[in-house]
Amino acid sequence: MGGQRVSGVLLHPSALPGSGGIGDIGDMAYRFVDWLATAKQRRWQIMPLGPTSYGDSPYAGLSALAGNPLLISLEQLVRMGWLDEGALVGAPGSNGDWIDYGAIIPWKLTRLEWAFARFLAHGSADQRAAFARFCDEQQAWLDTFALFAALKEAYRGAPWNRWDATLARREPTALAEARQRLADRIRFQQFLQWLFFSQWAALRQYANERGIQIIGDLPIFVAFDSADVWANPDIFHLDDAGNPTVVAGVPPDYFSPTGQRWGNPLYRWDRLAERQYDWWIERFRVLLQLVDIVRIDHFRGFAAYWEVPAMAETALEGRWVPGPGAALFEAVQDRLGSLPIIAEDLGLITPDVEALRRQLGFPGMAVLQFAWGGDATSNYLPHNYTHDLVVYTGTHDNDTTVGWWSTLDERTRQHVRDYLGARDDHIAWDFIRAALMSVADTAIIPMQDVLGLGSWARLNLPGRAEGNWAWRMRRDQLSFDLAHHLAYLTGLYGRV
Repeated sequence: MGGQRVSGVLLHPSALPGSGGIGDIGDMAYRFVDWLATAKQRRWQIMPLGPTSYGDSPYAGLSALAGNPLLISLEQLVRMGWLDEGALVGAPGSNGDWIDYGAIIPWKLTRLEWAFARFLAHGSADQRAAFARFCDEQQAWLDTFALFAALKEAYRGAPWNRWDATLARREPTALAEARQRLADRIRFQQFLQWLFFSQWAALRQYANERGIQIIGDLPIFVAFDSADVWANPDIFHLDDAGNPTVVAGVPPDYFSPTGQRWGNPLYRWDRLAERQYDWWIERFRVLLQLVDIVRIDHFRGFAAYWEVPAMAETALEGRWVPGPGAALFEAVQDRLGSLPIIAEDLGLITPDVEALRRQLGFPGMAVLQFAWGGDATSNYLPHNYTHDLVVYTGTHDNDTTVGWWSTLDERTRQHVRDYLGARDDHIAWDFIRAALMSVADTAIIPMQDVLGLGSWARLNLPGRAEGNWAWRMRRDQLSFDLAHHLAYLTGLYGRV
């Protein structure tokens, strides 16, 4: 990670403002990069970029490798001549603070269908060659995902284990027939991925040219209803019918007294080791085409993970099971070189997790909201930080700092006031100042804290299945006066 003092902002592209009903990687993304540069920020942290499914969570996507078509910029397709300007009018929720997924998904996919038809009819030779080149370069994962997505559409969104048994089992004859029958829909899915990867590559280059690196996110687990599990059932704990026998979760924690039963299928690490971790190597390879730095979500699961019986209703019945440890990362580094990784080492961290992180040389994380109400030994209090940390005022799973402050008891509030000299009406910026002045090499601030927003702008509430991931920033909130204020503090604490 280089040991530089830098800072950045956490904002997923879906939360960007604009007229398209959901944030995308078009004009407002470029304006946000300009805003970051004015604010002297060197990092832009995002969530996973994969296609989302039920619940709209980027942490439960249909693929660990594909991009989310909802993030494609329609404005850029107008400029390419594949959409008329009138196609952009009337997007559901275009002027609100929230993403109406139920309305925006069919609206946007319809327009992407129109663009595909225009490309087929009028795409230039160079465009067709670029599309073919992309399909060839990404064939290792793209063909499988495109078939999976086309089949999921044909089965009206049903999970893959409810498809015809021959397709669920990936029998070669059934797959060959499906590829022929769904050839047009497979091509459409490949087209969407080409658009996403092309637009994202241009945006990343724009950010890099302005000194901004993108921090991506790699969740340790994948969704059951995904191309990853469907295509690789042998590396997951599944029964003969294709259902998980054990699932992922965490024991009781800060967010839930009964723990969290995430429900993701768990890996057969023994089989992955036999395959020399090839699936993980491909996952890192594709992600590092999109981002500069990788934050690994739930890093502690590589030391040991919480295994919950699939039939259990809560995570209380789980147990700790050893993970792959350093062997996985050594295999990936042997193939791809040194890995620019941040280890999300939050939660119940035991000595083996800390030892693994230090062995691999990955910086860990500290969250300011977790620091208060205890004694002076808390690892989350700034006076206990070390340089090899990334400090956050809060993460996507936390309340906003203003919202969090409103829920505190008076004793904890007084601890914060005494420690930081904090003022109740400036608590978000007091936290930002504390993060920036700390010795941690990297400080990351959620955009909601920069804007000083309350709980209504919270992005995710762990354990709640619906109603998350919907907040959007308004266009008028991207203030350059705010950028100059953040730039001043960033420079004051030596992070420019």
